[in-house]
Amino acid sequence: MSFQAYLDTIEKKTGLTPRQLIELATAKGYDRPDVKAGTILEWLKTDYDLGRGHGMALIHVIKNGPRIDAKHVGTSGTHRDESDMLWLDGIATKPR
Repeated sequence: MSFQAYLDTIEKKTGLTPRQLIELATAKGYDRPDVKAGTILEWLKTDYDLGRGHGMALIHVIKNGPRIDAKHVGTSGTHRDESDMLWLDGIATKPR
């Protein structure tokens, strides 16, 4: 599953865009470098019933922003994406 597919599924499951979840995480201070992934995963599991795979995709954008490694773009690997920039503003507003 691509990073973008993970984010799109998170939106469908929670009703919140990735950007909205990032804003909530930032308000909790989860974007700080000293916050461990386990802390964020527990929050996402408790409040949104998200599993580890989806949680780790969201943690990537919370901690690193929307850019992913270009090695995943246009490949046939499991995390292949069309762009090295993830769309965070919701499925309905995604450029086609």
